[in-house]
Amino acid sequence: MSAKSRRHQPGPRGGRRAFLADMGMGFTGLALGEMLWRDGICRASETVGWSPPTGEPNFRPRAKNVIWIFLVGGMSHLESFDPKPALTEFAGKEIGETPHKDVLTASFVEDNLRIVVPDDANGHIRHKLFPTQIGFQKRGQSGLEISDWWPHLANCADDLAVVRSMWTTDNNHGAQLQFHTGRHVLEGQFPTIGSWVHYGLGSLNENLPRFVVLGTPIADCCGGIGAHGANYLGPEHSGVQLGVDPKNPLPFAAPGVDVYREEQRGELDLLGKLNALTAVEYPDDPAIRARIKSYELAYHMQTAVPDVVDCEAETPAIRSLYGLDAKPTETFGRQCLVARRLVEKGVRFVQIFHGSNGGAGAWDAHGGLKLNHANNCGQVDQPIAALIQDLKQRGLLDETIVVIGTEFGRTPGTQGSDGRDHHPFAFSVVMAGGGLKAGIAHGATDALGFHAIENRHYVTDVHATVLHQLGIDARRLEIPGRKRLAIDFGEPIRDIIA
Repeated sequence: MSAKSRRHQPGPRGGRRAFLADMGMGFTGLALGEMLWRDGICRASETVGWSPPTGEPNFRPRAKNVIWIFLVGGMSHLESFDPKPALTEFAGKEIGETPHKDVLTASFVEDNLRIVVPDDANGHIRHKLFPTQIGFQKRGQSGLEISDWWPHLANCADDLAVVRSMWTTDNNHGAQLQFHTGRHVLEGQFPTIGSWVHYGLGSLNENLPRFVVLGTPIADCCGGIGAHGANYLGPEHSGVQLGVDPKNPLPFAAPGVDVYREEQRGELDLLGKLNALTAVEYPDDPAIRARIKSYELAYHMQTAVPDVVDCEAETPAIRSLYGLDAKPTETFGRQCLVARRLVEKGVRFVQIFHGSNGGAGAWDAHGGLKLNHANNCGQVDQPIAALIQDLKQRGLLDETIVVIGTEFGRTPGTQGSDGRDHHPFAFSVVMAGGGLKAGIAHGATDALGFHAIENRHYVTDVHATVLHQLGIDARRLEIPGRKRLAIDFGEPIRDIIA
């Protein structure tokens, strides 16, 4: 049999690849899928007339990177970025007893979402209005109103674009998954915004993942790993979880304590020799070279990742800026600082979770809202402000989009004596950098903060804005056999694009 005919026999090729896969997974499973995809080895079977993205933007991008901060549990828009004096003015009254009772009958048929059914025949909602639990001030030259629970971020007011007219459809914490995928949890799991960025764009640093997850992901009750997963795009496009301890940032990819780097080097050298032997028989086969390359890259990640998460390399002033010297801010501050270091090294998408607690999330203030939000804001306010300031002073904010989101808002009415319930009908998202306008509030809710009534935006409009700024046309990321709904794509929020 000729060498040419032997190259088309399926047996030896499959066996060799399986053997090498077993060898490689001994020291890295974390980055292998991504690297094999990048080298064109483990992509979906070819479809006539279709090819995967090239890794290049579809049009001129305004940004290169994204830092996506998610506050788990549902932050109150009414005590953060959407001031409503009427809540205090009419505190203790039922909505139907106020001049704003018309909010009871609001309906948005185009969204297939009917809002609020009165609790009794008189059209009353039995919950009484709960006064705003913190003051608001106009901040910066723009006069953007931000609550007093965010004093550090308030100093960045002139860098922020606040979208006050967000809405979603899940009134429970499945909205956490919905915020990241655009789909209700009952519809199943779908690719997340981070995975679409990963799928559409190439790497800026071959030694680091394109999509990194910091902090504890959301609980299984609310979507679990699906909130940073890739679903039908394939696991190679899922977020890679990293720790911020430089001694153990890759717990699932680091070699065992009894394995020396020299031993790993020896494994790679052996694979190289095997490759050389088979190259004689398969001289035109690029797959083996690409697979060896992927192992080499994963090997180098074991050095690159600990270096990039080592915050001790920063000056004392920078560590203090992020709050690493104070217990309330140390953990989240370290994650924000690592996020800056990651995008500085070329990581495309960094997703940071705050408030994951094994359940609904720390921001879920059904009771004790004042203490709850004061404590949570105290943990994240300084680090987020430091991140924006640090990116700006390094010239990175222009090319990095920072998103601060949560799954929904909180009700204008009280729950219990001192809390607010889930509220998907209106909430706020804050964005900065990456070619977006600064010092503006876009959209509006009614006088009680009950409904988004002006320039309403479903959660995928945030996705579309991010993708647009990265130069990605989401409709061109076609997957054969997969039909996406129009709402899955969203529309860029053009009023906040500079």
